[in-house]
Amino acid sequence: MRLGYFTMPVHPLGREWAQTLQEDREAIILADELGFHDAFVGEHLTDACEQVTNSMLFLATLIHATKTIKLASGTTNLSQIHPVVVAANSAMFDHMARGRFIMGISPGALTSDAEALGLLDEDRNKIFAEAIDVILAIWERDPPYNIDFADNRFKVAINRAAALHLGVGIMPKPYQKPRPEIVGTVVAPFSPGVVLMGKRDFHPLSANFLLPHHLKSHWTNYAKGKAEVGQKADVADWRVARTIFVADDEKTALSYGREDAKSPYRFYFEQMGAKMRRGGRIYVFKSHKEQPDEEITHDYIMDNCVIHGTVNKVVDEILKLREQAGDFGELVYAGMDQVDPKLARRSMQLLAEQVMPRVNEAIGTPKASAAE
Repeated sequence: MRLGYFTMPVHPLGREWAQTLQEDREAIILADELGFHDAFVGEHLTDACEQVTNSMLFLATLIHATKTIKLASGTTNLSQIHPVVVAANSAMFDHMARGRFIMGISPGALTSDAEALGLLDEDRNKIFAEAIDVILAIWERDPPYNIDFADNRFKVAINRAAALHLGVGIMPKPYQKPRPEIVGTVVAPFSPGVVLMGKRDFHPLSANFLLPHHLKSHWTNYAKGKAEVGQKADVADWRVARTIFVADDEKTALSYGREDAKSPYRFYFEQMGAKMRRGGRIYVFKSHKEQPDEEITHDYIMDNCVIHGTVNKVVDEILKLREQAGDFGELVYAGMDQVDPKLARRSMQLLAEQVMPRVNEAIGTPKASAAE
């Protein structure tokens, strides 16, 4: 089982932006040193807590500061950017990173972003689907371009302005052939979108705020999509994100990971709980569809979504999670605000150097490493 990293990121209001950006970079540099396989970074335009506005711009600063970790948009919000721009910029990033690029995609869930861009009343899922069709067509085709799918708002042609002998009118293709790995973050239980991901060979990343017993529904739907196109799903392609804090002693684990008023884990799920409730998506935390909203308290969310403890306890919790969800290819560690940088770094170190080797030994892959 590989080890990955994901950060939205989420920081308290009022923190200096330059400082939080530096901390988020340092966390990924540490992940690279510890052998993490990949690092996903989210993006939002209008959220003062989730402060990365363009994931590829942020990740570009890490290309030469890291050695082996794959750098992943987590996600590029396809409803917000013309697909020609996404295709060209992603291809360039892939070349700059010499193939250490994963293209994470989504429609873009933040409604204030959509309103700022005049998209609040648009079907952003439809825009997303149209955009990815065009991006792939750009990468697959050579000029002259006449990309015109039925019922797709994006019509891409370069005819009158082309001068191919000068290189004018040629759109770039990625470094990786035929394209980078494409990953979609999945939040909702039983998401039908995962079926489509399987059919198109996009890989699912199950979000860290999904209750553990719903995880298997993502794999079931992904395997279904694969089967519909005559292929077999590979567990190596499924990533499962979890919110984890590992400490040297149980007292520190409980305090920093749960009980302390300044715990970044408490803050994170105060934010996510309030935002999901406000956006009518509190169902992501429910154990069953009919569960009353009032039962979804902050303590309930923390109980179900945060793993905290010493090495032995966290090993046991991850193995228990795997029993519930079934096998998966990558455990993705959710990055938090660094209230205590030493504890934040220590947690990542313990996870990579002590927890994951024990987990892999227990599941029968003793030679596997975080950087596999």
